[in-house]
Amino acid sequence: MTTAPLIGVFGGTFDPPHLGHLILAAEALSQLGLDRLLWVLTPDPPHKPEQPITPLLDRLAMLRLSLADEPRFEICEVEIKRPGPHYTVETLRLLRDRYPQARLVFLMGGDSLRDLPTWRKPGEILRLCEFLGVMRRPGDEVNLPALEAALPGVSARLRLVDVPLLEISSSQVRQRISAGAAFRYYLHPQVYDYVLQTGLYRSAMTAK
Repeated sequence: MTTAPLIGVFGGTFDPPHLGHLILAAEALSQLGLDRLLWVLTPDPPHKPEQPITPLLDRLAMLRLSLADEPRFEICEVEIKRPGPHYTVETLRLLRDRYPQARLVFLMGGDSLRDLPTWRKPGEILRLCEFLGVMRRPGDEVNLPALEAALPGVSARLRLVDVPLLEISSSQVRQRISAGAAFRYYLHPQVYDYVLQTGLYRSAMTAK
């Protein structure tokens, strides 16, 4: 009997995609036994309405460059091809229709897990997924009893992914580029070259 494939769903604006994203995704792939990992690029996240976001085509190009070395990583354009705002529950419904034989695993951080009861239809998110893969950094604290009280059944649907302590974020990378600080080793080499060539995040960039 063939086991249904286990497909991870990793969403974000990836502005820019950095090495921390790749390390988190690789750990999830390994520790959760995923067959594939879909990177769902979000055009206009509903929780960041005021934040300026780099044009979609640039983020898509950088993500393609980042993922080219790993055949189990795949860009998913399910949110790109429909109007926003884009909510997780709607994305998962579409993916369930697209991959009816697969078991979906939604990946999220510990901070997102704390906020999950406030998301749109969190109970349906749980029903659509085989489980939630929680990428918990050292120091992340989640009050599971309170979370279970707010969203019954969630505790049994969690799988923790141990990840190294990475003090790196897309906002930090953007700030470093804008300030002219060194940023080369925060990005995949081809993404670094792309940023230099396009001048993203800084109009007059000095290579570092």
